[in-house]
Amino acid sequence: MSETNTASEDGVLLEQLQEWAKLYGFQELGVSDIDLSKAEQSLAKWLQAKFHGEMDYMERHGKKRSRPGELVAGTVRVITVRMDYWPEAAADAWEVIADDQKGFISRYALGRDYHKLMRKRLSKLAEKIQSELAGTAFRVFCDSAPVMEKALAEKSGLGWLGKHSNILNREHGSYFFLGEIYTDLPLPLTQAVSDHCGSCTACIDICPTQAIVEPYVVDARRCISYLTIELRSAIPELFRPMIGNRIYGCDDCQLVCPWNKFAQVTEESDYLPRHGLDSPQLIALFLWDEATFLSRLEGSPIRRIGYECWLRNIAVALGNAASNDEIISALNSRRDHSSELIKEHVEWALLQHENKEIEG
Repeated sequence: MSETNTASEDGVLLEQLQEWAKLYGFQELGVSDIDLSKAEQSLAKWLQAKFHGEMDYMERHGKKRSRPGELVAGTVRVITVRMDYWPEAAADAWEVIADDQKGFISRYALGRDYHKLMRKRLSKLAEKIQSELAGTAFRVFCDSAPVMEKALAEKSGLGWLGKHSNILNREHGSYFFLGEIYTDLPLPLTQAVSDHCGSCTACIDICPTQAIVEPYVVDARRCISYLTIELRSAIPELFRPMIGNRIYGCDDCQLVCPWNKFAQVTEESDYLPRHGLDSPQLIALFLWDEATFLSRLEGSPIRRIGYECWLRNIAVALGNAASNDEIISALNSRRDHSSELIKEHVEWALLQHENKEIEG
């Protein structure tokens, strides 16, 4: 068989894979090999610098994270997909951030947890591939195992790694989820794309805590997404004023990115805002009891941080808000909470208001 015929057949197969991916709601599909040696070196350097903070899972599993064939024996290719999540119906993000009486929640978390939806669709796609290309083995992942999602997405051409460390796509910006299928099928590869960040430093400049310590490198210990989601202990006092009213994640580096003017609106109703979380009043959220927290956030990714960290985050935001009697009353209502973590952040918040009164 000639090289021309082989290339033609590869192209047809890739087109089929892309069409199957679209059947299950994915906007793009790529195929990567399993050589992540460059990414492995970067990860080792990042871990050595302790930029992962308390995310101990980043160090587990040895080299399995960067060596797909060791995580799933027999893997020779990784199918990568992306799914847009930007909710058009959500309140304007900058307006919410500017209103210190409201809480800002990262736009990926306004609706239902993407993990379940993505895994279900990935499984259906993998089953489709298996049924059409007999004899293949597969395993699906969506932020659920030691997988270098961004490195694989970059290598397969879904986008390039932006200076904020998110994957960027020229036609879709960065508001999309990633998923992977590990397979033993030697599929044709898709090509990586070039970096188009140029000299832009908008994401670096706007970061409230200056967590992007150099282009493409984020010190998670300073990142608001880490501080409000991954961290389970006290938020360092240094960063509390910088957090503002961001109570779950932070989108600043994406909101300011010029490429996100091309972001596509999600087609998935599950990603649309629920319970007014796109523009919620801080006091109302702070007064939720645990049963309300569990009920209102059932099926939400926010639920994973737990009620204690939820109140911790909101207490910080209330401490950063302009003083009024309602805020002081709400904070005082949690002053004797059974959780030392919550009490510490409530006391800090009340102290901020005392200082504002003195300064005022």
